[in-house]
Amino acid sequence: MSGVELFAHQFRSDLVRFWRNPQSRYFTILLPIVFLVIFAAIFKGTTIVDGRRIDITTFYVPGIMTLGIISAAFVNLTQAIVTQRENGEFKRLRGTPLPAGIVIGSRALVGVVVAVAMSALLLLIGRLAYDVRLPQTTMVGLVIAVVVGAAAFSCISFAVATRIAAADTAPAATNLTVLPLYFISGVFVPEGQIPKFLRGVATVFPIHHLSRALLRPITDTHGLGIAGTDLLIVGAWGVAALLFAARTFQWSPRAE
Repeated sequence: MSGVELFAHQFRSDLVRFWRNPQSRYFTILLPIVFLVIFAAIFKGTTIVDGRRIDITTFYVPGIMTLGIISAAFVNLTQAIVTQRENGEFKRLRGTPLPAGIVIGSRALVGVVVAVAMSALLLLIGRLAYDVRLPQTTMVGLVIAVVVGAAAFSCISFAVATRIAAADTAPAATNLTVLPLYFISGVFVPEGQIPKFLRGVATVFPIHHLSRALLRPITDTHGLGIAGTDLLIVGAWGVAALLFAARTFQWSPRAE
């Protein structure tokens, strides 16, 4: 069996496992939709983004897309990595002819694919339910932002997983990491309403820049909608995390 066939087989297996896990389906697919409906129902009117007045629902669609991408490519993936490591699955795979790169790449690609599907679903709901404008020329920037963001956070998940010792602590650790950043990074609250000090803290982390990279194609009406600087920062986080994970990734349970 060729390397491509091995990868395709492993990817199908990981994707089916994700879909058959009710907890993964709920928190990765349904939860962002619930957040979008709740925020759209509670908050009305308009907000200011980069000097432009937009409907609040137009702001929340890319904001919740950010949450959906991170849920798929970071929160869910990190928990899956820790669980597979601690139950000995990675150790058993390590002893098979299946290359390590295929195991890691397959898990990361599942996170990217789910994130892309989630983003498309949220965009469709935004259009049908809240009349949010679908990007046209700026769709290029939106697709690039989704793929770069999902890939980067998949790499970050492998790096963070090396610091989590037990599967039962993974949900708390991942959510504790991202929840505060959602509030100060322009995901749940428009940047203009966030204190300057907290905005400064948020700019250090990739969630802020992913949120901006997804918002720009939705609000811009011309150009390609590519937020180059923000995407470079998100990508840099992903590359740094990948290098760190490559040196520290653990195949055996921490308890051993």
